[in-house]
Amino acid sequence: MTKEFYQGNRARLYDSMKESSLLVLFSGTEVRKTNDEFYPFYTNRNFLYLTGLDQKELALIACKDGAGKVEEKLYLLPPDLMAERWTGERIKPQQAEELSGIQDIGFVSAFESDLHRLCTSGRYGRLYLDVYRASPSDRDEPAHRLLKRAASDYPYLQIENANILIRRLRTIKQPCEIDAMRKAEEITCAGITAMMKASHPGMYEYQYKAVFDYTLGQYGPQGPGFPSIISAGKNNFCIHYYGYKGQAQDGDMILNDVGAWYDNLMTDVSRGWPCNGKFSDRQRLLYQCALETSDHMFRIIKPGMKMADVDGESHRYCAGLLKEASVLDDVENISRYMWHGGAHHVGFDVHDVVETPEFIAPGMVFCVDIGIYHEEWGIGFRLEDNCLVTENGCENLSVMTPRTIEAIEDTMRKS
Repeated sequence: MTKEFYQGNRARLYDSMKESSLLVLFSGTEVRKTNDEFYPFYTNRNFLYLTGLDQKELALIACKDGAGKVEEKLYLLPPDLMAERWTGERIKPQQAEELSGIQDIGFVSAFESDLHRLCTSGRYGRLYLDVYRASPSDRDEPAHRLLKRAASDYPYLQIENANILIRRLRTIKQPCEIDAMRKAEEITCAGITAMMKASHPGMYEYQYKAVFDYTLGQYGPQGPGFPSIISAGKNNFCIHYYGYKGQAQDGDMILNDVGAWYDNLMTDVSRGWPCNGKFSDRQRLLYQCALETSDHMFRIIKPGMKMADVDGESHRYCAGLLKEASVLDDVENISRYMWHGGAHHVGFDVHDVVETPEFIAPGMVFCVDIGIYHEEWGIGFRLEDNCLVTENGCENLSVMTPRTIEAIEDTMRKS
């Protein structure tokens, strides 16, 4: 991503804001793990989407006046020789300007006084904050703390949720984002293919994960875009499984739900295969139903289709195939074997924070996720691909990763 990408994102956000408004955004803070250790810092994705800056405790203030003119200022952590000796170099003003395109740059020590001056100037009637929560029990982020303080300190400012505006921007991917996702797909394919080739009965889940992580490490330091789901046998029936302790027994299916990222864009790909490299009759039957359903969806997805129909139609179509194969007694009972949908958007987040659309439009990227779980047969897997909506239809961005029975078995024979 170039600075023009981030400048364009901010310009589109500013255009959607009302006049005489302030916008305040934060990169986020570390979360303590134990006595002297923090979890790896993960920059707020909206802040990253708008600035390109990947570091803790940064802030952005943008002021839009009554004529629509916008001034913006970025606040960085100051140089600190001792802190940087322990935890790494901090972004310098020149680096921040080159990455973000923001020219007015100060340090966080001036943030509170600058914000107070602007909020009490009488020139602004609204304060935009990114106050999204995935759950009411989530911990407060800096924006939530400012929201509470603004209610008492600046009650005359009307609070607006910037998250709604940013979600709208992130719904449609730009060409440079799609290019980055294509590169991430190549890396993901290499990781999954390496696992297929290494697979054998007796292999532990943590060994599959080690193969995937090692392969991704050959392409750069970023590693997996999200915690990998890799399981074998009965562990496949835990949809979000992170144990990595199970051992694949001869005849078990291996399930993985993984993805790389590249230039901040992520992928989300699932493949299932028999650990011994040869599908049994029952595995072949269920996998073929999933594959035919996925192929059907990639034939019919196009602009104008209802977003809700991606999961709805995939369940309906797969139910028909399973009933035809005498696996399912009644199509109304499809939830017995299909436990989830999967048509979530992908981008700066693996479950991208977008404005959920009623209708599909060109430039959207979301998953087509077909999961089948037959506990009585001990077979559980999912086939998940990333779908790019085009002007007249769609493209499977992850088609390069072996997905047919023949391609998977052929790949595993070449190990």
